[in-house]
Amino acid sequence: METEVLIVGAGPSGLVLALWLAKLGIRIRIIDRAPQSGMASRAFALQARTLEFYDQVGLARDAIARGRVITGMNVHIGGRSVEPVPFGEFGHGLSPFPFVLVLLQDDHEKLLIDHLAAAGIQVERNTELIDLDDRGGVVRARLKGLGGGDDFCEAAFVCGCDGVSSIVRELSKIGFPGESSNELFYVADVEATGSSVDGELHYVMSGDDICSVFPLRGDGRVRLIGLVPELARKTLLQIDFDDVSWQLRQDADLEVSVVESFSTYRVQQRIATEWRKGRVFLLGDASHVHSPAGGQGLNAGVGDAVNLAWKLGAVLRNGADAALLDTYQSERIEAARRIAATTDRGFALQAKRGKLMRLARSALTGLAPRLMRMSVFRRWVFRTISQLAIDYRKSSGPASKAGRVAGGDRLPWVRQTDQSDNFTPLRGMGWQAQVFGQVDDQLRDACAKWGLALHGFAWTPAARRAGLAKDAVYLVRPDGYVAYASTSQDPLAIRQQLLRFKISFAADQAEGRSAA
Repeated sequence: METEVLIVGAGPSGLVLALWLAKLGIRIRIIDRAPQSGMASRAFALQARTLEFYDQVGLARDAIARGRVITGMNVHIGGRSVEPVPFGEFGHGLSPFPFVLVLLQDDHEKLLIDHLAAAGIQVERNTELIDLDDRGGVVRARLKGLGGGDDFCEAAFVCGCDGVSSIVRELSKIGFPGESSNELFYVADVEATGSSVDGELHYVMSGDDICSVFPLRGDGRVRLIGLVPELARKTLLQIDFDDVSWQLRQDADLEVSVVESFSTYRVQQRIATEWRKGRVFLLGDASHVHSPAGGQGLNAGVGDAVNLAWKLGAVLRNGADAALLDTYQSERIEAARRIAATTDRGFALQAKRGKLMRLARSALTGLAPRLMRMSVFRRWVFRTISQLAIDYRKSSGPASKAGRVAGGDRLPWVRQTDQSDNFTPLRGMGWQAQVFGQVDDQLRDACAKWGLALHGFAWTPAARRAGLAKDAVYLVRPDGYVAYASTSQDPLAIRQQLLRFKISFAADQAEGRSAA
């Protein structure tokens, strides 16, 4: 079969999936009906967990070079500036990327496309999925390209990364329940002058109207996201930039000279009823869509892609049990529900009108600077918005725990005294075991026999603070999540975890061939 995985949709989730699969040696084909990338660009925040994933495939430093780190948020209430909310590296000690990065989706997609091209993969533009036929052992897809003729592609799996109006979801007859907000938002990229164009984030509140000003690359360029004023929403059929510009001049001290783009949208909260149907999978906005509060949606789509990619690779290349693919839905749908609950609360705080909500917003923004100076609160905020707190404990199999770290948790990041860290080995994109302290010879011999990478690190105060246990063993999946944790370095217990889904490695396979 020439194509093993057909990816429909070349937004961030589709591109990340393609890049990971290409790195794993999977034969892929990625198509998109749009003639070029970045044609529907609203997402712009890259969180720490996404940058950790990107670091595994050599993307993180390039993304940081193209983006801008958010250092703080300046708050304006009724034309009056209040104490700024500090961000900067507010996740210090929790991640190698302890910040929020602003990177516009069109620049983001170009970065991913460039790295895909370096791997020999090109996005097939102007190519549309027309029909799907899952035949059990293979999926036959009917495509239509720029020339108008039909093209047929047979693949082992099809992945729908084609957005809210997913044709893959529609053809697979998968439900997409949820709701849309009555409130209307606008997003605009502009060139402007004024006190809010200073390279920092600004949050402006005036009565029931709110607007956020995000710095972009280039002098005087900002992204504006705000609520369409109620009067304009109720009286106008068509909203354009002039209908909100007066508010920006008055409340945000912005004088706009060039409007690069402007659009309006209603926030949706939806989660697909199924994320896997036979050999068809849904990812990103095709499977879940959230409010933009906290910049979660795009990053959740990247998490979907990485979760599914290593599992497809294990089944297609390493003979893993196909039941492993079922864990994609169970793990990621739970993550989507948690994100939706968080963003729903954030959206309600921002968008609901009325005196009570205005008082709540004012009170919270007044308290935020003091709260962010508290280590416990700052770390909680960072873990929540960065998606570091997402875990797969419910679907990780038999319970296991060593220290505060349990099976299903993200592997904690630990920087060693020599400035090395335990995330660098994750760039190998394979299974591994990590021990902080003394490694038993029995475990070392077993890992060598199986072909499982084993990394030993010194026991340090940083490891203790991260919640790890001295001399414990942590079996780590290719996506950096702990599959099994134990204070006992018993090789048989680790072996049992790997055999759950017939996970094996090159040395295992070679030994099996020799025995045969």
